[in-house]
Amino acid sequence: MMADARKFELDELVNRPGTYFNPQTEVLVVVDDSPELDAEIFNMEEYEGADWVLISDETPVDENRRDELLETFQVGHRSGAAVGAGDDDFDELDEDEDELELE
Repeated sequence: MMADARKFELDELVNRPGTYFNPQTEVLVVVDDSPELDAEIFNMEEYEGADWVLISDETPVDENRRDELLETFQVGHRSGAAVGAGDDDFDELDEDEDELELE
């Protein structure tokens, strides 16, 4: 069976732009790979690949847009459907698996 394409581990999502929510911790993470900082600001020898630098305690997220995204997600999943249900790719995969089981 194929893993759910809508669920990600923390180490996976930090490399994929998008908006993610952890229902257990109720933490929303927005990954945006568009900003660039002058590399000369950092002494790169002090930082390893996994190090993160806090730029600000402020959250530069449009709260209205964030709330719209959360509401859209909730409406799509309010009926108790699994994450990814209704996605054409998943429907096609389910049909393909059913055909294989019948053969």
